[in-house]
Amino acid sequence: MVLIYIDQADQEIKKATYEAISYGAALAKQLGTSAEALLLGTVHDDLTSLGKYGVTKVHQVNNATLNHFDARMNSTVIAAAAKSLGATVVIFAHNINGKAIAPAVAVKLSAGIVTGACALPKTDAGFVVTKTVFSGKAFASIQIDTPIKVISINQNSFGITSNDGVAEITNLAIEVPSSTISITSVDKIQGEVPLTEATLVVSGGRGLKGPENWGILLDLAKALGASTACSRPVSDSDWRPHHEHVGQTGLQIAPNLYIAIGISGAIQHLAGVNRSKTIVVINKDPEAPFFKAADYGVVGDAFEVVPALTAAILKSKGGA
Repeated sequence: MVLIYIDQADQEIKKATYEAISYGAALAKQLGTSAEALLLGTVHDDLTSLGKYGVTKVHQVNNATLNHFDARMNSTVIAAAAKSLGATVVIFAHNINGKAIAPAVAVKLSAGIVTGACALPKTDAGFVVTKTVFSGKAFASIQIDTPIKVISINQNSFGITSNDGVAEITNLAIEVPSSTISITSVDKIQGEVPLTEATLVVSGGRGLKGPENWGILLDLAKALGASTACSRPVSDSDWRPHHEHVGQTGLQIAPNLYIAIGISGAIQHLAGVNRSKTIVVINKDPEAPFFKAADYGVVGDAFEVVPALTAAILKSKGGA
């Protein structure tokens, strides 16, 4: 059986979970077994609807303590659930939570693990998983020989598929250890789609010259319904908040569209965004390294190009 972990925050299922479920369901079909999901805690979503993404059952460990993410506690419960259900493959999304718990689950299950997988395993002669390495510049094929296998899948590397299925919900009795974390306060960013969940992202760099010029980027993001991001020099200079920093030392994201404005495209920045499906670069320097990674490039002054692009988008939507 293939078991897929349902990642949640604030009792809402994260977008990356649907891709992980689609991946797990496709793998289960390939292996000739069932795909089932595991939820720790409670969510507001309709769990039966997860059946349309390919799972036949959703096993719920209905304990409110699990609504607050604790890597040690969650990994212990997931490993126990996998053993109880007889799972041979456990699937995670390769996001911040998946990175924290997938390795721990693998240790508890004495399982081989591949993190950041980007394709279904090849199972015609063994079990070989392909993943990206060297910040996305190359691929590695890794064979897992252990009876139980753990895989975390890169976001935006496997399409979400759906059908008319309905999942059965079961309550799973697993002992939940006490948490070692005490939450004293929670500060949340309101009104924004988290960058790790965003499908559209508009990002700016030092080419915008200062925080006073960020309005043109914000206008474009608003017109597109996109989230905003920035390069490290921008956040280090306090032009933008640090939670918007994407790159090797910031957030690693994989939106459908990433628009880079005034960003040169150093390798450290590319490492955080190179899994984007489409990259558009706007820069007045035709030699900017980012153009080599771009799907589309505009050589021009951002202060002329971006307002014109925003106006064209608004016009196409019937605005001014």
